[in-house]
Amino acid sequence: QLQLAESGGGLVQPGGSLRLSCAASGSPLEYTAIGWFRQAPGKAPEGVACLSSDGSTYYAGAVQGRFTISRDNGKNTMYLQMNSLKPEDTGVYSCVDDAAGAVQAMCRHRERFSYWGQGTQVIVSA
Repeated sequence: QLQLAESGGGLVQPGGSLRLSCAASGSPLEYTAIGWFRQAPGKAPEGVACLSSDGSTYYAGAVQGRFTISRDNGKNTMYLQMNSLKPEDTGVYSCVDDAAGAVQAMCRHRERFSYWGQGTQVIVSA
């Protein structure tokens, strides 16, 4: 059974950067699609970035050019580098693993993924 554990969230000023980590145990991430979703208070989960098993990526328009998803197979860990953060990036960020289909489609529906973590809080505020 795969387990995912996020870390790296916190309070950051607008314009700042954070790197979220998601350590996996129980199964390798190397051969599966991975992603990051976020949920702001009162809103539905939103797919932020996804990386398919063949290396294709998808980024939500609001984060394109500012966020980067990656994985380190040796550490069995995925990352989300977030730069130029804005107050509207505030939310609980959760990592997800194991989905099939086109990367854009999977990133629009968290339920397509078999596993997801508990989430880490990101607050962007002055």
